[in-house]
Amino acid sequence: KMLLSLSPPLSILILCFFSRCLLSVVQRVLSTALDFRINQPQMSCWSPAIAILAIIAAAGGGNAFVTNIAPRPAGGFSLMATPSIGVFFGTSTGSTEEAALLIAAEFGESASEPIEIDEVQGSVAAEFAKYDNLVVGTPTWNTGADLERSGTGWDEIYYSEMQDLNIAGKKVAVFGLGDQISYSENYADATGELHDVFESLGCKMIGYTSQDGYEHEASKSIRGDLFCGLLLDAVNQEELTDDRVKNWVASLLKEGILESSGEAAPVAAAPVASLSPRVEEAASVVFDDQVLAEEIIAEVKKTRSGYVAHFNPRTDKTMWISTNGRSSYVTSGAPGYE
Repeated sequence: KMLLSLSPPLSILILCFFSRCLLSVVQRVLSTALDFRINQPQMSCWSPAIAILAIIAAAGGGNAFVTNIAPRPAGGFSLMATPSIGVFFGTSTGSTEEAALLIAAEFGESASEPIEIDEVQGSVAAEFAKYDNLVVGTPTWNTGADLERSGTGWDEIYYSEMQDLNIAGKKVAVFGLGDQISYSENYADATGELHDVFESLGCKMIGYTSQDGYEHEASKSIRGDLFCGLLLDAVNQEELTDDRVKNWVASLLKEGILESSGEAAPVAAAPVASLSPRVEEAASVVFDDQVLAEEIIAEVKKTRSGYVAHFNPRTDKTMWISTNGRSSYVTSGAPGYE
């Protein structure tokens, strides 16, 4: 009412005076809370608006500008959450890397950028320790081989560096690429070996998928009636890759891959000879040739060389792995000697 009773020029001068005073107060509040200074000449065009906001703030008890502003942490802050899933892959032509990128993108901030296993040889334990759980992938190049089937850096660490890992309890899901038409009897075989190595280290394997929709005849990646992970075919079924990745990631989320596995109990490092990977019985010629099997066992018993026996009490089968790691045989029952 007082302002209205004054002459217009005087009223304007008084309003400008109070506006600049309130602007000064607002600037100090914002400068302290947000740790920056407002450049007065550059902000002069906003003076009337800020003055009005300041009047509203004063009417609300003076807290309108500060109740939701927290001081900036001394060390700064990041809006990016630490990934809980490490995505690792081996590749020869780049196709497995492309699949790894699709998988990581589907997980979003929950997953790391894909890491090629070749780049972390010698520091695998430290890299795996950064993540609660793992998604790992491989192609298949050494088709038909019993061991080291991927043709990538995985082969270099399976039975050496990885045997010293203490990762028991981590959830691990595997994926692999292969050509189900040209290599229908060995489709994505290397994925099975990748699965078995992690399983032998005490990891909880998840992410098994149906064989429906594929045209393969056989694969060392089959466990029971399911694939041991996500199998992709960039040669013959590339158009199905996106949907398969999306469905697989959704399934992994339901299986709790984002949940921390907790700190694993100490596990003694296993020597290479103690590894007992599972092999499909149909893949072993000797299993059906008992005479040859007996000859091999007799020779091993006599010389204690050539093959190392790995007995699996759950299946009552013994797997005989050559000392050069290039061939293996399966027989019924225990090896029969210590």
